[in-house]
Amino acid sequence: MNIQDKLLDYSNKSVKSRIEIQISGSKSESNRLLVLQQIFPNITLENVSDSDDTVHLANALMNEGDLIDIGHAGTAMRFLTAYYASMPGRTLVLTGSSRMQQRPIRILVDALKQLGAEIHYEINEGYPPLRICGKELLKNSVQIAGNVSSQYLSALLLIAPRLKNGLKLLLTEKCTSRPYLEMTLTLLNSLGVKTYFENQTIQIKPTLNIEPSTWTIESDWSSASYFYSMAALSPVDTEYYLTYYKEDSLQGDRCLVDIYRQLGVDTVFENGGITLRKTNRTPVLKELDLQDAPDIAQTIVVTCFALQIPCHLTGLHTLKIKETDRLVALKNELTKLGAKIHVTDTSLHLEAASQIYSNCFIETYDDHRMAMAFAPLAMKVPIVIKDAAVVTKSFRDFWENFANCFK
Repeated sequence: MNIQDKLLDYSNKSVKSRIEIQISGSKSESNRLLVLQQIFPNITLENVSDSDDTVHLANALMNEGDLIDIGHAGTAMRFLTAYYASMPGRTLVLTGSSRMQQRPIRILVDALKQLGAEIHYEINEGYPPLRICGKELLKNSVQIAGNVSSQYLSALLLIAPRLKNGLKLLLTEKCTSRPYLEMTLTLLNSLGVKTYFENQTIQIKPTLNIEPSTWTIESDWSSASYFYSMAALSPVDTEYYLTYYKEDSLQGDRCLVDIYRQLGVDTVFENGGITLRKTNRTPVLKELDLQDAPDIAQTIVVTCFALQIPCHLTGLHTLKIKETDRLVALKNELTKLGAKIHVTDTSLHLEAASQIYSNCFIETYDDHRMAMAFAPLAMKVPIVIKDAAVVTKSFRDFWENFANCFK
């Protein structure tokens, strides 16, 4: 093992009867609001995510140089491409990690070019790094596929209020991860920006000024998923209290409440947070379509494997263009552990496990969610998480919080 690998063995340790976890602000909300804060400086933000992705985005927005490197931060790449394309007089190169340079961005770039943007590919057509020559975008209508990544749509919507003629998006396909799109629209509406979304058309009115406001960002539901997984593997009546969560959340991953109820975990909204309580219900998971919440797929699959129950997940087509091909990564690592698993480009089927092999080395593929999704398995068997520090991409204090769950 190298210094970044982490041996986890909690199979013989007891979980505390009540555990309190503090999780920083939603990465999704933080990233959107940081961009909007640049357009409307009278927004004040509290409980901003401390994830690497958000830190990269915040630093990039303050960077006045002609080269901006956002590392592995995919959301930052998409949001900043649109943001800088609409900033007149600014020319820069936007780049990222080697994996980021393999992640497609042509659909967003083509949409921005329809609006009049000047963007050039520095190395490979369709991929970062990008040379962006910022200019005023006067065209106000664009066609774009909605079924690839909602982040492309959100990137366009976030800059729409600053466009002189506003923006009309015509979606050519059904929208993927719709809750994230609706989050963007809700944030715009809450700031006083007029938006319309009907059928396959979204329209944003230009907005010069808004009222001053302070936003306390809700904690990240994707980060909560790992503790839902731990709760599902804990003894009956174990409680995990997580702050700060709202029952009327904007985040699509709030669907964890309903999904993990099927896996024996009840959720109670109380005292500005949520209490997860393990029940004695037999876990059984119905077929799930995760098109609107693909980021929790890894957590759910590993939970089901640990519970030794089957699952069938669909709507997973965007997982192939994340930090890694998450479907292939799940198949590789779960097979090491003894799983029988089948994946296609859009779905995953896991059979009920008859055994779980111990002392396996889990590769993380530069993917924070691989590390955190597999961590709860250490409650069943010893495992080693390779490159464990990758979790800082979205959850800087994950390992400290994880260890704090045990006596």
